[in-house]
Amino acid sequence: MTVLPFGVWALLALIPCPGATEELFEVSVWPNQALVRFGQSLVVNCSTTCPDPGPSGIDTFLKKTQVDEGRQWKLFLLEGVTENSVLRCFFSCAGIQKDASLDITVYQPPEQVILELQPDWVAMDEAFTVRCLVPRVAPLEYLTLTLFQGNQELYRKNFVSLALASQRAEVTISIKAQREDDRCNFSCSAEVDLNSRGGGLFRGRSAIKVLRIFEFFQSPLIWVSSVLEVGTAEPVSCEVARVFPAKEVVFHMFLGDQELSPFLSWKGDTVWANATVRAMEAGDQEVSCFVSLGPVEQQTRQLVRIYSFPPPILEIEESHTLAGTDVNVTCSGHALTSPSPTLRLQGAPDVPAPGEPAWLLFTAKEEDDGRNFSCEASLEVQGQRLVKTTVIQLHVLYKPRLEESGCPGNQTWVEGKEQMLACVPEGNPAPALACTWNGVVIDLAVPQKATQSRTGIYCCTATNQLGSVSKDIAVTVQGPSEGSSSTIFFIIFVLLVVAINTTTLCFNCRPCKRKKRKLPYHPNKAEQSQYAVQQAEMCNSRNFCVESGLQVNEISTIGVSQGGKSGSRKKEETL
Repeated sequence: MTVLPFGVWALLALIPCPGATEELFEVSVWPNQALVRFGQSLVVNCSTTCPDPGPSGIDTFLKKTQVDEGRQWKLFLLEGVTENSVLRCFFSCAGIQKDASLDITVYQPPEQVILELQPDWVAMDEAFTVRCLVPRVAPLEYLTLTLFQGNQELYRKNFVSLALASQRAEVTISIKAQREDDRCNFSCSAEVDLNSRGGGLFRGRSAIKVLRIFEFFQSPLIWVSSVLEVGTAEPVSCEVARVFPAKEVVFHMFLGDQELSPFLSWKGDTVWANATVRAMEAGDQEVSCFVSLGPVEQQTRQLVRIYSFPPPILEIEESHTLAGTDVNVTCSGHALTSPSPTLRLQGAPDVPAPGEPAWLLFTAKEEDDGRNFSCEASLEVQGQRLVKTTVIQLHVLYKPRLEESGCPGNQTWVEGKEQMLACVPEGNPAPALACTWNGVVIDLAVPQKATQSRTGIYCCTATNQLGSVSKDIAVTVQGPSEGSSSTIFFIIFVLLVVAINTTTLCFNCRPCKRKKRKLPYHPNKAEQSQYAVQQAEMCNSRNFCVESGLQVNEISTIGVSQGGKSGSRKKEETL
């Protein structure tokens, strides 16, 4: 055996043997973990420690392109990464192959978060669902969906256990509707937390949905008269009770095809729609009321009878007629009235048959001036008795008159006082009055100061379209002392008469003595009446007696004495 020098042994020791190379070379891939946004590209570097590598590359179903290489490395571009995958990078060295794997994770932020309320209008005490949907999001194991009612968290869900391949997330809950939930806001948030993978936190939030709660179980009620008159405005009302929210109820009201314009009013959970209906054609038509709230609509209808009933026609042959002229008054039904009405003319002796006119013939008198005549027409529609009345006034014309009651022929004025000539004429048309004194026209509306020079004859003339009449009025101006003197004389005269009568009664009070036998006396009715008159006269003169200085008991005594005397005389005549 040949012995080699020591240096050669040392050089051989530095050359690796084939088994040592297999054990020492490594294969690696960069990056060591890949997080790729959906649809984007990824650059992958495969390398080895083998000094002289053999066949190498990457194994993946993704679209790959080698963009660069070196002796111990290769650079690949992966395009359009849309799903999670595992990439294998391999190298061979001295006939031995090794590989390294790379987990590629695709992520997609929750860009679209959809919230659905089913239904969005919910009847009270009914269930509704809140659904949150994220159609594209990844990876689901890092996703959290949260439902909110207002700012309050309603429900939260994680998706850790779901398959990695799914990119759709959804959560649905059911809630019973209460009145206080009306107009509540609902929303949903989605969070993908990739902080542990070096990707950060991604958030998405849905649009706000508003929930509407309603209560609408009762049908509307129509309030309208069962009969309507053509051309006459009549009220119609539609009412809905136990409805919530009452102020959001929508009304549509119709008469046949004619839409009405309602005015709404509310009280609590009751709402009314009031409108005015005016029918233009006779016949049967429907009044309808359509009420809607949210998705619910209810309606009610009512049949009405529309009739034509103009007021009756009342005619006077001459509404302005002369006194003493015959007047013909006719009452007839209108041609548009159907069926024919029953007529009644005030003052007419008989009621005509239906469809026949009523009439009245009379001679006009002065006292008929201003007299009203009424024509009443009655019609029965749908069991209701309807009445229309027309009134007309008669004017009777007559010549002027200056009656003593309104225009005295003798008038007395008091000197020094403001006086006016009293003269009111009668006549129709109302006559104009003109008065003169000594040829001078006087103003009857202005008072005149009475003086002795105003004494004389005044001539007044009343005139209207039918003629004129004149009258002389004698005016006497009396001095103020004359009036007072006559009053004093009258009082003295009355007192004197009372004194004389009182003295006479006192003398008659002495009893009459007779020796003849007295018989019982019974006065007849004439004597009783005479005695009653005397008693009344004494009562009326009581005040005069008091003023004359006589006492009341004295007057009573006088009355009794006088009665006694009268009775004695009658007894004597009887004996």
